[in-house]
Amino acid sequence: MTNPLDTAIAQFESAAQRLNLDPGLRQVLATCKRELATSFPVQMDDGSIKVFTGYRVQHNLARGPAKGGIRYHPSVSLDEMRALAMWMTWKSAVVNIPYGGAKGGVIVDPKSLSQTELENLTRRYATEISIIIGDNQDIPAPDMGTDERVMAWIMDTISMHRGYTVVGAVTGKPVSVGGTLGRKEATGRGILYLIQELAGDHGISLDGATVAIQGFGNVGGVAATLLAGEGARIVGLSDTSGCLYNGKGLDVQTLWRRKREGASLSDLGGGDCLDGAELLSLQVDFLVPAALEGQITAQTARHMRAKFVIEGANGPTTPEGDAVLAEKGVVVLPDILANAGGVIVSYFEWVQDLQFFFWEEDQVRERLQRVITRAYREVCARAQKENVSLREAALLLAVSRVEEATRVRGIYP
Repeated sequence: MTNPLDTAIAQFESAAQRLNLDPGLRQVLATCKRELATSFPVQMDDGSIKVFTGYRVQHNLARGPAKGGIRYHPSVSLDEMRALAMWMTWKSAVVNIPYGGAKGGVIVDPKSLSQTELENLTRRYATEISIIIGDNQDIPAPDMGTDERVMAWIMDTISMHRGYTVVGAVTGKPVSVGGTLGRKEATGRGILYLIQELAGDHGISLDGATVAIQGFGNVGGVAATLLAGEGARIVGLSDTSGCLYNGKGLDVQTLWRRKREGASLSDLGGGDCLDGAELLSLQVDFLVPAALEGQITAQTARHMRAKFVIEGANGPTTPEGDAVLAEKGVVVLPDILANAGGVIVSYFEWVQDLQFFFWEEDQVRERLQRVITRAYREVCARAQKENVSLREAALLLAVSRVEEATRVRGIYP
């Protein structure tokens, strides 16, 4: 599998070259500002002690506090955290919210832990990274393998260290402890808003449009149900257990309900079983890769027949895959825009926490739509002006904003 850091650096270098960045600033923006690696013990239910390894990486803080999720997954690596932190910097900049980028993770399969073990691991990991996170320093959020319960444990742990409740220390929390309405579905809802814009721009009716989604978790599952609610026909879905295909459309509502009850797609009927490569090659209007990075390579891209790719995951397309899709005329909506709904609503949550004043859900949705569609229009305008792809335009916009903030602030001392 392609190293995600190689992909992130290649994307940045392409934008930096086109922007003719100062060599010194170019080096600054290509390098992560701070990296914390920790190995920590956790007591298991049987009384034994296991040592886990975790990371927290901050890429750039020129535009504000660091922002980025925490991932629990066996494949977590330092290079992956570096890449994801860099993408978070560009993501915050392209939608023009005042954050830098960060990412954290622990090398663990959370499904193998009991709830007590998961809490013990979370609180110890939070303690280890507490020296660099906080409501004005670095604000974590959920990512793959973590959820609002994990965020509540982290917030409580940080609060115990500080001696008072710090509700803004993380986002993606339960509403009962300072979370915001609309956060759980934010990334999937942002994908809906962007597909609506894309469909309108290209004269496609969303009612009856065909969609395949790789990844049936919080991002893909929510996007599938919202798109189905707008009349789209979801013909393909996949999770770690397998893939379902039904050309007439899958019963997404039932599948999503069963998924949240703990079932896997491979256990559910309603369609034919396919492998992951077959899902990516389905002839559909919209393909949403919402799983891990590095899924669309040059090889898989050659077999893809989708008209539009909306990157629900971070870094799902390698540079080589991107080049093949460009040759085929496939429109790719890049990850730093396509999945930015989560960080936008995380920003809303943080703002509410700092003010101790909370919004209604319709306000959250309306503001999300306004911010993400404005960013889409700015990216489209940049792409048209410079005759580049949407990915290149998004990176040019994001990198130029971060470069300006870094340059204006200057180099200390």
